[in-house]
Amino acid sequence: MAAAKGTLRVNVDGGARGNPGPAAIAAVVQDGGGEVLEERSEAIGTATNNVAEYRALLLGIERAAALGAKTLELIGDSELIVRQVKGEYKVKDGNLRELHRQVREALDGFEEWSIRHVRRDDNAEADRLVNEELDRL
Repeated sequence: MAAAKGTLRVNVDGGARGNPGPAAIAAVVQDGGGEVLEERSEAIGTATNNVAEYRALLLGIERAAALGAKTLELIGDSELIVRQVKGEYKVKDGNLRELHRQVREALDGFEEWSIRHVRRDDNAEADRLVNEELDRL
C-alpha cells in the first residue's frame, strides 16, 4: 500500500471486560475522503478501560505515522481520555500519566493534530473490532 500523504483520520477504541480484565484495542485509519486504509486490533492482556483507551491511541498514532500522515485527526469515545490529551483534565493516575506522556510525545511527530470525543455509536467500527478481539479471548 502506498504511503498516505496529508491528513488521516483515526478512530480508536479500547476496552476491558471487567475493570481491570481482559483488554483489547483497535484503530481504524481513513484518508481525507473516508476510505479505510487500515484496521488494526489486538489483545493487550489484563488492563483497565482507561489504559486500553490510551493504548488504542498509541496504536492509532503509530499507524498514522507509518502511513505518512502529516496531519492527524484522532477520534475516540472516551471523554476522559480525550479531555486529558487536550489538556482540559489533569492526569492523576500514575499509570495513565506515563501513557499520556507517551501519547503527547508521539503526537510531536505531526505538523498538526486534533482529538475529539464522539458517542460510541459514532465510533462503531473501532468498537466492533475491540469486541471481536475480546470475544476471541
